[in-house]
Amino acid sequence: MKERNAWAVSGFIGILVIVLLYAAGLGLLATETLPVLGVLLLAASVPILAGFAIVQPNQALVVTFFGSYTGTLRESGFWMTVPFSVRKKVSLRVRNFNSTRLKVNDIEGNPIEIAAVVVFRVVDSAKASFDVDQYEQFVEIQSETALRHVAGKYPYDAFDDSGYSLRGNSDEVAMELSRELQERLSVAGVEVLEARLTHLAYSTEIASAMLQRQQASAIIAARTKIVEGAVGMVQMAIAQLQQEGIIELDEERKAAMINNLLVAIVSDRSANPVINTGSLY
Repeated sequence: MKERNAWAVSGFIGILVIVLLYAAGLGLLATETLPVLGVLLLAASVPILAGFAIVQPNQALVVTFFGSYTGTLRESGFWMTVPFSVRKKVSLRVRNFNSTRLKVNDIEGNPIEIAAVVVFRVVDSAKASFDVDQYEQFVEIQSETALRHVAGKYPYDAFDDSGYSLRGNSDEVAMELSRELQERLSVAGVEVLEARLTHLAYSTEIASAMLQRQQASAIIAARTKIVEGAVGMVQMAIAQLQQEGIIELDEERKAAMINNLLVAIVSDRSANPVINTGSLY
């Protein structure tokens, strides 16, 4: 099934035709010249009255005549179409669908809660009317199915920074969700304009454990940066002392200075200096 234009003319032309038929029929009946023809002209105006339709902006009328699809009226205005036909309204406006919070497992098997918003509109009224039963429910069910499938393809969080994750790559996940939704909803004549995650969290039974894991990963990453910076600072200090000839350091004194500097820089507490009035030897 594919949408096509229905036959239609301006409704004002139809009104003019009805007026002319009435005038001619009443004139023939009044003069009694051709009364049968006058009755036929009056009767001919009845089918025209049954063909009037009003199309609102961003709305389509799907026209069927005795079970046969004749076309769709898309242009807003006052029209006269096939008489005694059935006209079904289909909204062409942009709409939102907010999914419920779904409990799914990510690719690592962790239970998570996820929800999304889908922005869509009907682009083919024939498919939306005849190829699926109640396209609004079809959009809802297929959106939740696609969301479950996409959520199961990625981990919630990539702790080793390898590959995509639901939390770290929201734009890429949204694009993947939009592509999959478009494939699923094209049969219903629906265009997906945007799909984005609105809620993402670990399930309550593992939320505390995963929070501790995230905190541990953050602490390790911070300590790694501190150690890298401390090593660089110690190298610069020793190189500058030796370059300016302030003090001559043998290997043992150099090791002691490196140890003291690293402890002072890396420690999460302020260092307490100890004055050594003796000698290392």
